Amino acid sequence: MVAAIKSEYLAALRWNPQRLYSISCRAFFPMTLPTGPMVYPDSAGSRIFPLAKRPVGDSTGGMIRPGFLDPESRQDLVELARDGSAAHRLARRANALVLLDDGMSCAAVAKVLLLDDDTVRTWYRLYKEEGIEGLAGFGYEGGACRLSDAQQAKLEAWVTATLPRSTCEVGAWIEKELGITYETRSGLIALLHRLDLEYRKPKVVSRKLDPEKQAAHIKKYEQMLNRLEADEAVVFVDAVHPTHAVRPAGCWAPKETPIAVTQTSGRQRLNIHGAIDLETGKTAILEVATVDAISTIMLLTAIEAMYPGLRLIHVFLDNARYHHAKLVQAWLARPECRIKLHFIPAYCPHLDSIERLWGLMHKHVTHNKCYEKFADFKNAVLTFLREEVPRKWHVYCDTVTDNFRVIDPKDFRILA
Repeated sequence: MVAAIKSEYLAALRWNPQRLYSISCRAFFPMTLPTGPMVYPDSAGSRIFPLAKRPVGDSTGGMIRPGFLDPESRQDLVELARDGSAAHRLARRANALVLLDDGMSCAAVAKVLLLDDDTVRTWYRLYKEEGIEGLAGFGYEGGACRLSDAQQAKLEAWVTATLPRSTCEVGAWIEKELGITYETRSGLIALLHRLDLEYRKPKVVSRKLDPEKQAAHIKKYEQMLNRLEADEAVVFVDAVHPTHAVRPAGCWAPKETPIAVTQTSGRQRLNIHGAIDLETGKTAILEVATVDAISTIMLLTAIEAMYPGLRLIHVFLDNARYHHAKLVQAWLARPECRIKLHFIPAYCPHLDSIERLWGLMHKHVTHNKCYEKFADFKNAVLTFLREEVPRKWHVYCDTVTDNFRVIDPKDFRILA
């Protein structure tokens, strides 16, 4: 095969350059090539008629003479061709005209720029007729909006008032109220984006949030950190109950490949009572049968064991009933107890940093991951919380933080 191509290549070299090009393509790009002449998109319109029957003359009848550019125009085109910020296609057109002005033929310029010679002639004609503006036109502009300004304002007001959940609702309203039919979803999306509207998922906020209490808690927390002694530590405590089930999460994938995750049939769950120190990344993670007063005392005992040399450990936790249980209060009343509890305001999980640790755990353990056996699932969760988080705290510390903020329901439009 190679010998045959080489022999044909040498024969073509002596008598037919076009045949040489075809042979070279077969040698280096072994694929099926069109049998007709090479046609480029920019010149496709001029190939409707054979060369002998075209309404315009060929290159021999309208030879492009060198030196057709005046010095100022040539300089403008040279600068445009060298301008790295200019659109690539526009710079290439300018480059072609400069080469023509240097005396190169259309065929030579086309060969240098890997184009069709008719494309080069078209650029020359555009420049002669319209100047640089002709080179900058690529034959397409965005379509005008089908709605008038008044109709767009009416649509924007309706969307703002009703918050439709799908483009189908939007399209039906436009057709009913304005008498205009949008055939495609992409067209409706483009229209909504043009009106500065976007598809959003509402945040879940409690109606009982108290901004003043949140601000006071954040201020108290920051003041405590500023006065923290070397023999003191701060930890955040909470419980979590991950279920033995995969959590589907968005991911990038080939467009033509359907994506799925297998699901387990069981509904077993872990009961975890845990704590984390944001300064060091240390964690105390207990797997318990039930999260209650007993598990709270066990966790507080484990926290004390984490810091045998410290005088005082500040523990921030929520207002779950078992955290206020009499058993817990009695344990805290011991003379040797080194733990002081700080309760965050009610309905404010965003003020408990360990909630962010649970989110991090799900991202790394349950998102798009299926564990056939509950034992494997449990091992993955506990290993991540007990070992990986402290070991990679330099990676995770920017995710699990105490960057608290006040959430005020008045800052949101609450849906009924």
